[in-house]
Amino acid sequence: MVRMVRSPPSLTRRGSMGSGWDRRDDHAVDDLVTRVAGDPFGQVSPSVYETARLVALAPWLEGHATRVRFLVSAQNPDGTWGAPDGYGLVPTLSATEALLDLEPRVAERGLAALHRSTPVPDTIAHELIIPWLVGELNARIGSRLHCPVDDRVHTILRDMVRSGRSIPEKVWHSLEAFGADARRAASVTPSGGLVCGSPAATAAWLGEPGGHEVLHQLQKRNGGPVPGVAPITVFEPAWVAVMLADAGMADRVPASLVAAVRRGFTAHGAPAGPGLPADSDDTAAALSALARLGQPGDPSALWNYEQDDYFVCFPQELTPSISTNAHILDALGEYAHGQPRFHAAIDKITRYLVATQAADGSWLDKWHASPYYATTCCAQALARVSGAAAQPMVRRAVDWVLDTQRDDGSWGRWTGTVEETAYAVQLLLLCGGPEMAGAAERAGEFLRETDDAFPPLWHDKDLYTPIDVVRAARLAARRLIATSAHRTSMVG
Repeated sequence: MVRMVRSPPSLTRRGSMGSGWDRRDDHAVDDLVTRVAGDPFGQVSPSVYETARLVALAPWLEGHATRVRFLVSAQNPDGTWGAPDGYGLVPTLSATEALLDLEPRVAERGLAALHRSTPVPDTIAHELIIPWLVGELNARIGSRLHCPVDDRVHTILRDMVRSGRSIPEKVWHSLEAFGADARRAASVTPSGGLVCGSPAATAAWLGEPGGHEVLHQLQKRNGGPVPGVAPITVFEPAWVAVMLADAGMADRVPASLVAAVRRGFTAHGAPAGPGLPADSDDTAAALSALARLGQPGDPSALWNYEQDDYFVCFPQELTPSISTNAHILDALGEYAHGQPRFHAAIDKITRYLVATQAADGSWLDKWHASPYYATTCCAQALARVSGAAAQPMVRRAVDWVLDTQRDDGSWGRWTGTVEETAYAVQLLLLCGGPEMAGAAERAGEFLRETDDAFPPLWHDKDLYTPIDVVRAARLAARRLIATSAHRTSMVG
């Protein structure tokens, strides 16, 4: 199989490499992998949506007053919460409903914002959460908020929960959207003290104090606010391992982190973390991580997700994920070894990714707000696995990235961010030629000087940041810049 992604040159394991990489960066890598291997939950940014649900559903939980203050302080000047382009709808509904009685003036500004029309991004369970919260607000205040999504799916699933029938396990993650019917729902089984990794779903299922020890631990980590998903102890180490390996730092990944990835596998593949359903995206990332580190796993679970034209992330998924298919393509490339079924699947995904590339050369996906994420995933997988036939698409992606670099050297959908800049650098230096070094060097200072305030860009019920995954992306990008500069200096 043709593999066209460039590998960093062999260099000394530690020490200065020029271009801003020094022993402090080596220590940062060591700190990162040690923390990821030992963290029982993973590092996830606080969620406005989820924190507001705890304010409404669990005022008895320690940290309530801090959660209220967090919501008040997180409100945007225009009365919304969250990001632009419709990403504020779900968190604004949640925070406004939670603060109606506690902070009425703040809630009034939220209500005014909700009366403005907005697009509806494909965030997790938006088709359940939006009808539910619009209905709750309209019932409480006699408002006439418009519901921008069809409520039929919510109604069907709510009636199933109400009658005690089983619902798909992935829907447990948004159990709170079924209101009082969620309490001790017979078809739902918490795991490790959480309902499908969601504090909000857990609080809705509990309904009262008792059995909330894990909720207490989660809120304590952020002094009150809670993440939208936990734990992510398969997703996080898998992604950290892949990015470090692709930047020439596979030897820095400890055996304990490899074990954390391997522990996540079931007959259905790997989940993001314990208590969450297995999915093809995390399965592919875990398989790629193990292969990169010379300890391959069993890829057979991926076939559970194969469809006629692409792979799905979950069974009965409504819309496919572009980045998930890119990750599966990458994993299949690691395990194909001449097997016809693997090569047929590689061809299938390649056709799907080619068909979904935008005219400007980018891709955009349902799991992330930024086109730089999806474009990097697709371009790297195509370059690594699909061979010369995919090179025109890869080149278009490279050109799009070069054309969209900001004056300060960064990249970003709304503003320049460390995360998006790191992805862009990875794409340029792993898929482009030597002429990419100049653009990457301009990004180097931005990556070096910008702090760790990583804006949330990943899709859950609202946007979140997997903090250590983003730290790994920055370290990997900076290492690639350093090795590129080292290669250039050696040639010169």
